[in-house]
Amino acid sequence: MDKFPLMQGCFSVGELITEQEALYTWFEARCRLPGEGLWCAWAVGDRGELRLGVLEPCGDRATIRRRFSARLTAPLGKLRQGEIRPAHPPEPEDWTPLERSAVRLRSPWLREQLHLVPGVLVREEQGRRELAVPYDVGRPFPLTALFCFAHIRRIHGRSYAIFAFNGEERPVF
Repeated sequence: MDKFPLMQGCFSVGELITEQEALYTWFEARCRLPGEGLWCAWAVGDRGELRLGVLEPCGDRATIRRRFSARLTAPLGKLRQGEIRPAHPPEPEDWTPLERSAVRLRSPWLREQLHLVPGVLVREEQGRRELAVPYDVGRPFPLTALFCFAHIRRIHGRSYAIFAFNGEERPVF
């Protein structure tokens, strides 16, 4: 059995306990209840991270106990710590309406697809450009040709299909 700090940001709020069982590793995270909402526990190694799942509140404490195979834990590398993070982190508020932003789409195809779509939002995020196109299940999917690159997210209470593009305006996951 090994013990690691369970961190929330820069603060230790509990412990992550690991235990080997044949080809499996048990992870148990214990901490004081971090606050309102759902929180996930993560195992953080020197080469990767593994989401353990949603903490279960019990009074003023929260816990989770899960077992993972060696195939799932190997990409972690050497385990460093546990972390707790909001299950649904707050959406950054740095979206700007495309028509009011300094962003100019270079791709003629992209400009043509979006020129009549009202409410498109844009932001620069980690060296890439993200476009948020309003999405409604009762209407045709926006940018159908890029369907597999989209994920649906709520921004300011409204659903959007989010597309990410590199510096050459090629879609990325």
